[in-house]
Amino acid sequence: MKLFKKILKSKALYLGTALAIQLLILVLLMTYFSHEFLPIYYAMLILSVVVSFFVMNRDSDSSSKLLWVFIIMAMPFFGGLLYLLFGNRKIPKALMIQDRQAYADYAAYAEQNLTTLANSGIQDPTLARMTCMAWNNGFFPVYPNEGCKYYSTGEEQFEALMEAVKTAKEYIFIETYIIDEGSVLDELLEVLEEKARQGVDVRLMYDDFGCILNLPEDFDQQLEAKGIKVHRFNPIHPQLAIQMNNRDHRKTVIIDGKTAFTGGSNLADEYVNRIERFGYWKDMGVRVDGAAVEPFIIAFLQIWNYASDVNTPYEPYIQDRSLDEIGGSHGYVLPFFDSPTDDKTVGRRFHQNMISAAYHTCWITTPYLILDTEMVDQLALAVQNGVDVRIVVPAIPDKKIVYEVTKANEEILTAKGVKVYEYTPGFIHGKVTLVDDRHALCGTVNMDFRSYYSNYECGTWMYDTSCIPEITKDFQSIFAKSKLVTTEDFKKTNPLVRQYRLFLKVFSPLL
Repeated sequence: MKLFKKILKSKALYLGTALAIQLLILVLLMTYFSHEFLPIYYAMLILSVVVSFFVMNRDSDSSSKLLWVFIIMAMPFFGGLLYLLFGNRKIPKALMIQDRQAYADYAAYAEQNLTTLANSGIQDPTLARMTCMAWNNGFFPVYPNEGCKYYSTGEEQFEALMEAVKTAKEYIFIETYIIDEGSVLDELLEVLEEKARQGVDVRLMYDDFGCILNLPEDFDQQLEAKGIKVHRFNPIHPQLAIQMNNRDHRKTVIIDGKTAFTGGSNLADEYVNRIERFGYWKDMGVRVDGAAVEPFIIAFLQIWNYASDVNTPYEPYIQDRSLDEIGGSHGYVLPFFDSPTDDKTVGRRFHQNMISAAYHTCWITTPYLILDTEMVDQLALAVQNGVDVRIVVPAIPDKKIVYEVTKANEEILTAKGVKVYEYTPGFIHGKVTLVDDRHALCGTVNMDFRSYYSNYECGTWMYDTSCIPEITKDFQSIFAKSKLVTTEDFKKTNPLVRQYRLFLKVFSPLL
């Protein structure tokens, strides 16, 4: 009932209705003209054939290509047009330019860091491999660890975040996917308003689709009146051929260029368990200190500059210092940022590299397990190599259809020797990968098509840092609270349900 009231009060109902009417009118017009004017009918068929060849030759994942070719061939009259409207990437040119500039800036700021690291005599093959991959896919540099803290719950991270925000002297940058009204937002805004009065540069970026049901229409105006700069990323408009599929799924908070937070938590009460939605909500996050905050600043301002149409320079926000001047803890930190404006799929490649680099253990948590054949094969190969591969997913889902596809993949992976656990206390939303108790990844990247190919994502890879033992300890606690899925569980499942799950799995690239 609460969700229904939200829909009625939000612009989602208006937008959905407007889009449905436009699509219906388009279909009716095309159907009418195809009967009255035969050349139009043949032109649409030719379009579908041409689009099919284009799809098959795209540099994209095979599952997505096969699905779209199936849709086009099943509906030859409308299929080609449907792909052009909803399947093809429609990235705004201005955003692509900003992305390319951001990559160039990563390279410029990181050049000295890379040279210093190259001369430091690093011999570890895993560190060298991950560093090389990150550099070649976005000029993301690795930094000596100056401070890295792991948070095993959303409550811990939010408490630490609030303490850090209160210390801000120069600026606070916040980027998030979801904001919802509640005590979390109230507490944060109270501090942000006070900081804005003190002259701190406070900026908030949120995704329009992620907040479409949650915020009042005048939310931006309310905050701007209190001195907080606000922008929505990729606003949704009631028109077809929109770029609504590419969402900003990043969650970062940057304070004075000295500290950055990232992880799975959005700004809403359920992420810190002040309200209950799907049992206990378990999220995880990390805090990074020092020079490794630089990529966070560049990534935030790149998106901000696009949304605001104002070119804010990076230089005033980045401290000028070389690695020779940096002291710190043991280990290395590598923040990265992924974007659908190119075909680099950085988040996916981090997962792939970590899986293939595993010698003993590869442990993963993800709220959604929607994989293509290549990723399934890579996980299975790791098992065949003697690696203890474990994946933890929620026992209580937040999306029913996605959960059924997750169950389909659970069955496939279990048959191949991957140990799949269901987190029985509730919904595990954290996105963490731990390999050999030596290196780990924490961020916003789910193991699904949207995170790999459609969304703006981020993460932090940590190598031999002091927080790795804390991540290992957290995984052990998670396993103790979770149920190991077995092949016997699926044998007891209704055969029709299993077939239904496999049918839904065909549409994985659209979920």
